[in-house]
Order: sequence, then structure tokens, then C-alpha cells
Amino acid sequence: MPTLTVLSENTYLSAIRAGMVSVVPLTIIGGLFMVLAEFPVAAWTEFIAPWHQLLEYPFKATFGLLAVFVSFAIGYDLGARFKLDPLSSASIATLVFLLLQLHLVPGEEPVIALNTEGLGSNGLFTAIVVALICVRVQKFFTDRNLVIKLPASVPAVVYESFLSLIPMCVLVLVFWGIRFGLGVDINHQVQLLFKPLVFALNTLPGILVYAFCVTLLWSVGINGDNAMDAVVAPVFLAGLMANAEAMNAGQPLTNITALGFFTTFVNVGGTGATIALALVMINSKEPGFRKVSRLSLPTQIFQINEPIFFGFPIVLNPIFMMPYILNALILTASTYLLMDWGIIQKPFVNVPWTTPPIIGHYLVSGGDWRAAVWGVISIVLAMAIYYPFAKVAERQRLKAEAEGKAHE
Repeated sequence: MPTLTVLSENTYLSAIRAGMVSVVPLTIIGGLFMVLAEFPVAAWTEFIAPWHQLLEYPFKATFGLLAVFVSFAIGYDLGARFKLDPLSSASIATLVFLLLQLHLVPGEEPVIALNTEGLGSNGLFTAIVVALICVRVQKFFTDRNLVIKLPASVPAVVYESFLSLIPMCVLVLVFWGIRFGLGVDINHQVQLLFKPLVFALNTLPGILVYAFCVTLLWSVGINGDNAMDAVVAPVFLAGLMANAEAMNAGQPLTNITALGFFTTFVNVGGTGATIALALVMINSKEPGFRKVSRLSLPTQIFQINEPIFFGFPIVLNPIFMMPYILNALILTASTYLLMDWGIIQKPFVNVPWTTPPIIGHYLVSGGDWRAAVWGVISIVLAMAIYYPFAKVAERQRLKAEAEGKAHE
């Protein structure tokens, strides 16, 4: 537990996690316009056709530039954690990232232009790596006083900008030399580096291992989502971006485990689908279970399950730990297969994680009614898994209470 806690609080991983969270509103806005443009109803498609291209602009401004926002957000957060000027850190990271996206367009008069593909899903991992390197180098120069310092009477904005001038120049020169002097395609190399992780998490065995780790960590009192989020969040977000871009281009969606897969289809009513446990025990014969279930149900409708998780409790409780982990594995496997077989649509729209089940299923899949039906089935299936374990716990507690009264 101490090791995992230290890992989850690591400065670099925390900055990545914060950067990923900060761009979520952009993906939600882009997703809303995507739903309007691609809503799977023939009458709506015909009605919206004259304005279809107009609806693509907000999508391009969000998903199409998401890597730029990620580089800025991670640079800003990491700079603040290192007690540097966060705006300077974010600016350096974004500058270097954009530098790497430039390329020469051949012709009679060659033109230098931005590679727009690298600003979206294809450049996401590059944005993360560049932001971490740039801020780390900036701190290196600052700690060793290798910066230009102006008199204290100079306005703070000017003072901070000159502090970052030398590390900015060094970083631009180094990355310019690698990218254009040596001709190294850094985007491509970074994608190759992350390819095994991306591939693994988009397979059934890989996502099952992830589901098992998250719920197992929660079961022993560690926030499994936070412990692993910094590693997997960029992969899931890249999958969502790729799916959204494919939908916009009229191409098949290829990423099953995109952002929304786990939070919506697996964490039904919270991690471990605990809304099902609340429904099972809502009329429990044991007053404690009954009260906790009724009090927690309203929050679980919005995917917040701490009241029942710590109220029953599930943490460090072998009776509830087993169905808790089992539900995550079964819902992960069954949802994955349904999407792989084309029975329900893969995720390509991002919605807030607090979106209620069934509604979230419908929205994440871009309005697929079959996904909403699967949401209902998922809750019933989870209830069936929790039921025998819940009744065992109920009998044990009732027996303990009866014995306690007998002793009195």
C-alpha cells in the first residue's frame, strides 16, 4: 500500500492526471456537437444535412487540437508543482510541441505548415512527453541559477518571461536539431514507444487485467482509479479521439476500450457496479444494510458510491470483495464482446462521469438504444451476482445481533 500510494502521488504522474482531467470539458463539448452531427436517426440526419459541416467546426476546435491543450495543461500543472512560473512552463511546452508538428509542403515554392493530424489523437503522447521534458529542463536551469535575472523593480510578468528565456532557447534548439537537423520524426517514435500499452489495453485480456487491478486496489482501501489513471487515461483518451475522428470521417470505429468504456459500461453506479448491491439490499431485514442502501442510492445514480463502499463496508470485507471484483470482470468481458461483435456501438462521445447509468450508456455510444438496453441488463446482471453474497452477509449480521441480544 505505501508503494502504491507513493506511485499515485508521484509528481509527474499527478501532473499527467491533472492535465487529462483539465481537457475533459473540451471532449464533452466536442462530443455534444458530434452527437448533433451524427445522431443515428434517419429523419434527423436528413434534417441536419445542410448544417452538418458547420457542426464540425466545434469538433475540430476541441478534438482536433486536444494535444495542444494537453501539452499546455500538463506543462502548467507540472510547473506549478515545481514552484516555477506555470504560465512560462505551459508556454514552453506548447511552443516545443508545435515546433515538432511543422513540416515542409513540397511544391514550386515549398511552404512550412502545421501537420494538423499531429495536433489531435496522433500527437497526444508526444504532447505528454514533451511537456514533462520541457518543464524538467526548465527546473534544471532554474535550480542552478542558469537564468537571466532582472532587477526586482521590473514588473513580475517581464521578470518571469526572462527567467524562462534561456531554458526556452535551449529546448527549441535541441528539439529543432533532432526534428529537422537529424530528421527524426518524434511523433512516430513516441507512438512506437506507447504502442504496446495502447494495444494491450484495447484487447480483452489487457482490459480484464486493468479491471481486476482497479477493483482489487479499491478492495484493500486504495483508490484504484487514481493509482492507475495517470498511466491509462492518455490511452483511453487517445482511443476516444480516434473513434470520434473516425466517426466524423465516416469510417469504422476501432477502439473498444476508449474513454467511457470503463467509467460508463463497467462502473455502473460506481466502481464494481455497486448500485446493484444497493438495490438488492434496499429492503434488507438487517436495519444497517437497509439504511445504508437507501441513503447511498441517490448518490449512486450519479456514479458516486463511497457511502455504500465504506458503509457496508466493501473494503477489506471478503464477502463483498468477491462479487465486487467479479462484477467488474464480467461486465468488462461481456461489454467488450458485445462491442467487438458490433451489437452495441463503441464509445465515441465523452460525457461527465457522473452521468446516470443507462442515460450514460445511450450518450457515450452516440445515441445507440441497444447500449441503453445493455445498461439495464448490466444492473440486473450485477444484482444477480451480488444477491447470494449479500444474503450471506445479511444472515451473518442478523445472527450476530441475535446472539448479542441473547447475551444481554
